[in-house]
Amino acid sequence: MALKLKRVLHELCVTQADLAEALEVSPATVAQICNHGKWPTSLGPERIKQFIIGFLDDAGCTLEQKHAVFAHEKSALAHIRGAETHTDEQINDEDRLMLLRKHTLTPDAKKAFQLFRDPFAEVRSADEVYLTPDSRYVRESLRAIAKHGGFAAIVGESGAGKSTLRRDLIEWAHAGHEPIVIIEPYVLGMEDNDKKGKTLKAGHIAEAILAAIAPRDTVRQSPDARFRQVHHALRESHRAGNRHVLVIEEAHSIPIPTLKHLKRFFELEDGFAKLLSIVLIGQPELAQKLDERNPTVREIVQRCELVTLRPLDAHLEGYLQHRFTLAGTELAKVMDAPAIEALRAKLTGRGAFSVLYPLAVHNVLTAALNEAASLGIPRLSADLIQGV
Repeated sequence: MALKLKRVLHELCVTQADLAEALEVSPATVAQICNHGKWPTSLGPERIKQFIIGFLDDAGCTLEQKHAVFAHEKSALAHIRGAETHTDEQINDEDRLMLLRKHTLTPDAKKAFQLFRDPFAEVRSADEVYLTPDSRYVRESLRAIAKHGGFAAIVGESGAGKSTLRRDLIEWAHAGHEPIVIIEPYVLGMEDNDKKGKTLKAGHIAEAILAAIAPRDTVRQSPDARFRQVHHALRESHRAGNRHVLVIEEAHSIPIPTLKHLKRFFELEDGFAKLLSIVLIGQPELAQKLDERNPTVREIVQRCELVTLRPLDAHLEGYLQHRFTLAGTELAKVMDAPAIEALRAKLTGRGAFSVLYPLAVHNVLTAALNEAASLGIPRLSADLIQGV
């Protein structure tokens, strides 16, 4: 019979794989613990339980959730098992489709297809950004938040274009001479618990705000004085005509307690005026943390708009045409219609599952262009796309 631990992990939007990684054991070992209460004798049950309690604390577990977490459930949670099975199948699909290694376009491929630049290089200006209806909505939402205030979480798979839209926001603010201060805490080495890396805490966010709007001020040491200093600096900057946007990338690695603290930053005011807007940018794990069924983050969920960047899907051909036009050629000279459909099929899993995101498309086509150049094939075909 399953332990209550399994349900608590589900409520915290934490996977058994995350727990296995933290404990440095196999996922199968954690599955035996959660599903059957079978503990590995080699490590010692009591020692493992201590590590699990520490892991749950880092994940934002409440005392109520932690109570009798190692006791057996009285009834089977079939609906959760079914949901986990579906999720596992989807993850396996994603792993299979997304594991194509990063490729670099060779000089021979550029010459063979008359490409004056890499069509899949990073965009260099806002004019080069291809906008689907989803990305256009995200771009306009970010600009509205920067000018008028708001709290949003932008969620998308790796390579979906999240960072491109962040750079677009920064360039727009600079090019338009808008009095907008973009505040970006450094997230190098950030993880959602201190066992895997360094967690981002409210104090770090306060330091980033002061570094951006009051760089000459000495940061106060005590938490109370520091946060008063932040409020004062934001208020004075706002009265000078500035607007402030806190942008946090890799936000899926923000621990639950820090997510809850963001609500307090968002509530800093000068009269009716909000002093700080917040934009979180992260992978789908961020959406899991911001699940409205998770009681530990309900204060954030009620204030934060969740926007998901979906795959290219119907916009694939338009995206490819845009990218190859930037490289100085036409899509029809590089690949035919069956090749485009083969690319679509290659990056689409069972049901409605799809990883037709820009990065995955880039990796497949770069590998195909290199292969075609080495074989002397003048145009990409469906067979070639399927073979890489």
